[in-house]
Amino acid sequence: MSNTATTTKYETVIGLEVHAQLATASKMYCRCASDYAAAPPNTRVCPVCLGLPGVLPVINKRAVEFTMMTALALNCTIAPHSKFDRKNYPYPDLMKGYQISQFDEPIGRNGWLDITVNGEVRRIGITRVHLEEDVAKLLHRDELGGGHSLVDINRSGVPLMEIVSEPDMREPEEARQYLMKLRTILRYLSVSVANMEEGSFRCDANISLRPTGQTELNPKVEVKNMNSFRAVFRALEYEVIRQTEDYDLGVRVAQETRGWLDEKGETVSQRSKEFAHDYRYFPEPDLPPLEFDAKWIAEIRSRLPELPEARQSRFIKDYGLSDYDAALLTSARETADYFEAVLSADLNVTAKDAANWVNGEVSRIMNAENVDIAVFSNQVSAAGLSGLILITDKGTINNATAKSVLEEMYRSGHSAETIIKDKGLAQISDDSALRDMAAEVIAANPAAVADYRAGKEQSVKFMVGQLMKLSRGRANPALAAEIIQQKLKEG
Repeated sequence: MSNTATTTKYETVIGLEVHAQLATASKMYCRCASDYAAAPPNTRVCPVCLGLPGVLPVINKRAVEFTMMTALALNCTIAPHSKFDRKNYPYPDLMKGYQISQFDEPIGRNGWLDITVNGEVRRIGITRVHLEEDVAKLLHRDELGGGHSLVDINRSGVPLMEIVSEPDMREPEEARQYLMKLRTILRYLSVSVANMEEGSFRCDANISLRPTGQTELNPKVEVKNMNSFRAVFRALEYEVIRQTEDYDLGVRVAQETRGWLDEKGETVSQRSKEFAHDYRYFPEPDLPPLEFDAKWIAEIRSRLPELPEARQSRFIKDYGLSDYDAALLTSARETADYFEAVLSADLNVTAKDAANWVNGEVSRIMNAENVDIAVFSNQVSAAGLSGLILITDKGTINNATAKSVLEEMYRSGHSAETIIKDKGLAQISDDSALRDMAAEVIAANPAAVADYRAGKEQSVKFMVGQLMKLSRGRANPALAAEIIQQKLKEG
């Protein structure tokens, strides 16, 4: 199969269905705790989520409000009236034999989300944002050659929000950018952990091709089992190539569900794709309809935080940051909060310096230690980083030493001042001390001195490096370079 997904003969049409588990304390229709991930199998269960006869569900109000917040953040209209429906399908992970979901009257509809790909802004329509319950988890086993499956019901009934896009995406990269921005928004809202690898943020992709210029949609393929942004991108690229080759050969592309095999880099057929009527939707008789008045909608809207796009624009306007720095800082709400806390801790710290440290050394340490900003800030407070920046700007320590001090601050939790004092790291700016070191370096490197006298200015940098080694990184590098040049000219 060809290794490129580029086609001019056909237009790619992509729509995404995203399921996000909501960060509520309890499940959607019962009081069971929703933090099932670390619990032993089948311990977060009750008659409601077990689907036993005669039980009655009760709506989780917080889940409804989280869904309203998301719909508003995605520029959706909140319908004055919404209801729940029964979605019937006979899968073994569905305890009741049906799922309580929403069909024709979702909580939010007709929204949009802007993404930027290759410098171009693309508006992706949001068809609907609705609320439902998650299903149980099947654990497939093949011990001793006998295949069987186990059912863990802990996940059954966890609030699940579905966000369905319009088929407005035209290439796999647009799908990836859409998912990344959507995840950021959900995390800003604090409505979901939205971790794709852990399953709290899941994506099913619908993809079809049609001859360029055609407006009618061709049969679509639904792709499942993608657990990373990279997997979504690769699966869609694969499907573009596969469907292109089928159309070129005159083979009809079937409307079906296919699974992504990440290790093989291909999709495989799983089943024919269902239509809405296959689910036999009908209004859920055990739950009352939802009524949204203007006062409730306004109250929920007032809870919305400053969203990433608006915050990025403000960072550029108010702090004079570049698009790149502002985008990195606002990619996570906690990082943006930390950055602004660093600035608030001392007004003498410049936004550019704070951005350089947070996007640079702080990010490097977090990546190396595999921690997030919450863990990092427990060790290095915003005030602590602000203090380190000012100490460095004053010349008490140089940049190289400051980086090592920050690492020690993270590991020990001590302040920059304490570490500098205890380890004797203060920068050497004493003229006589640096002159003695410069004399020693010049005497020890006659070849470099000869190069300098032959016109090779780069040799000065070499000798400054030697002086920095001699001072164990404590020398003021600018002053050291000046003194070495003076002594070389003196002969």
